Amino acid sequence: MDRTNHLRRTLEAGESAYGAQAATFSPAVVEVYGSLGLDWVWVDLEHAGPSPWDGQWLSDLTRAADVADIELLVRLPGGDPKLIRKALDAGVRTLLIPRVESAAEVREAVAATRFRYDGGPGDRGVARGRVTEWGRDTDGYVEEEDANVTLGVMIENAAAVESLDDILAVPDLGFVFVGPADLSVSLGRPLEKGHPDVRGHVDRIERAALDAGVPLAGIASSAEAVRDAEDRGYQLLRIGGDISSAQPVLGERLDAVR
Repeated sequence: MDRTNHLRRTLEAGESAYGAQAATFSPAVVEVYGSLGLDWVWVDLEHAGPSPWDGQWLSDLTRAADVADIELLVRLPGGDPKLIRKALDAGVRTLLIPRVESAAEVREAVAATRFRYDGGPGDRGVARGRVTEWGRDTDGYVEEEDANVTLGVMIENAAAVESLDDILAVPDLGFVFVGPADLSVSLGRPLEKGHPDVRGHVDRIERAALDAGVPLAGIASSAEAVRDAEDRGYQLLRIGGDISSAQPVLGERLDAVR
């Protein structure tokens, strides 16, 4: 199978990649996004969806992504290495870990994605699942997976900001996703994303990531917001989703006919 992670290649080239959330967890939505030309699909297992331990439905989503030539970006509930390996074995190539607080836990998560890591052994396991076509395609498996899998982390609490420089120095960290909503909660300003204290922390994250050469990721819900984010150095941007797009379109249409 083709193990190329086009999202990782885009980030390494310093280019932008646009994605959207599949809140319905539907393979059909994944295929539609691919046909639109989006680069990646946000699959959120932290707050919703089927069990992250159920590899079968995740394999169905990766099949749809392969057909549609689009990448899945799967946010797991946490950085448990066993859960990370489960997602990778289903064919996922891009993972996002929320609520990290220290470089040690980030390093543990990244090591779980690698067969070789930082000059020594990694913590990835050899699988005979979809990622190797059930054991048939093992030529180049180790090298190709290490060259294509990427793991990012959410920076969304005060502890992570305090440990930011150490987190950004973790070898092979793929990107950092800025989470201003949960950050505002952590700072005692729930959903006050425009509060100076929250904005100050976001600015610090942005500057530190750019200085460290780690790609920035975030949410931008309009074309203007996308342009503004890119001007600030963001490369990985979630620009909408299935449910969030359906609500205003169908709501406006229904209001017009009733």
